[in-house]
Amino acid sequence: MANNRKDDRGRVLRKGEIQRSSDKRYMYTYTDPLGRRKYIYANDLAELREKEKKLVKDQMDGLDLYVAGKATVNDTFDRYLSTKFQLRATTRSNYVYMYNKYVRETFGEKKIAEIKFSHVLQFYLYLLNEEGLALSTLDTIHTLLHPTFRLAVRDEIIRNNPSDGVMKEIAKETDKTRGIRRALTLEQQRAFMDYTANHVVYYHWWPLFTVLLGTGCRIGEVLGLRWEDLDFENRVIHINHSIVYYPVGDSRTSVQRISKPKTEAGIRTVPMLEQVYEAFMFEREEQEEKGFNQTVIDGMTGFIFVNRNGGVPNPQTINRTIKRIAHSYNSEEAVKAKRERRAPIILPDFSCHHLRHTFCTRLCENENNLKVIQAIMGHRNIATTMDVYAEATESRKRETFENLSKLDIF
Repeated sequence: MANNRKDDRGRVLRKGEIQRSSDKRYMYTYTDPLGRRKYIYANDLAELREKEKKLVKDQMDGLDLYVAGKATVNDTFDRYLSTKFQLRATTRSNYVYMYNKYVRETFGEKKIAEIKFSHVLQFYLYLLNEEGLALSTLDTIHTLLHPTFRLAVRDEIIRNNPSDGVMKEIAKETDKTRGIRRALTLEQQRAFMDYTANHVVYYHWWPLFTVLLGTGCRIGEVLGLRWEDLDFENRVIHINHSIVYYPVGDSRTSVQRISKPKTEAGIRTVPMLEQVYEAFMFEREEQEEKGFNQTVIDGMTGFIFVNRNGGVPNPQTINRTIKRIAHSYNSEEAVKAKRERRAPIILPDFSCHHLRHTFCTRLCENENNLKVIQAIMGHRNIATTMDVYAEATESRKRETFENLSKLDIF
């Protein structure tokens, strides 16, 4: 058996370690992922072994592979996500789900150093044309890949971000457009609410839809409302949290959690309109007979809205209910309008969030102060408020010109 190598103090040296005879410094030799021989130097053995330990950790973390340019898009995305310590659990879960579903087993396996602009463009076109993704879904995927490549640029793994300008090229080369969320017209809004309130099956949904339409709150904020969040004396509603419903783990089992607003704009006080007050009173009377919501979510109790199982409703259940009500209404309205020889008022395909958008539109039609609208809606960016305001006022402008054309002003 060969004798173990030792330093000049008689300490046994490990594989790859030597003590140079010229200056007595210690050196560790290893091979990087590209097969190149690399060296680590130190003045004493303890210092050298600390450097070795760090090297091993870096290699375990994938840094050596990453720096060598052999990392895949998957490796880089995982590294990017590991740097986002402040991500909410819901956001992280959605990021991982979207990436795993559309990227990981295909485009994600490519070496990041080999990715060109055309590769990203081809992948996006494939998702649009072959997988049938909506442009809004592709936007989400792009928000994951673009910062992943940007991290690699900042780490000097690649020179340029190959995803820069790809979405602009997509818009130019395809006829796909992002879906524009339209508000219900005043006629449609009234038709939906009247039909729901007077329907023998759907009437118990009237309070929830009234609160959604009368506050402009997000569905998670409304479902998260507790009786203690209502100030009936001053007729205001305190919005300071929401309920999120998202899948976790490999099984993608969905759980309910309490989520605080991402920005201070989300914490706000909303005026309680008379119809909203009546909706809360109706709900309270119903629950006094049938029982109150006993659900406990992250220590919070006393939630206002309750499903038939005694828990907080699922947003998807509410969206499906809206579709059922709209379909039922449209079928009856078509027959009724034909009998009455008039044009039917048909409800479009819409969701909970359209009710928020509808409230915001009505607000914009009656309020000129954008900061007031922004505060009530809890918009972080006033540009969002301005977009809705511009759409609402454009509609009013057309009405004004139509009325003007009927006047004899020339």
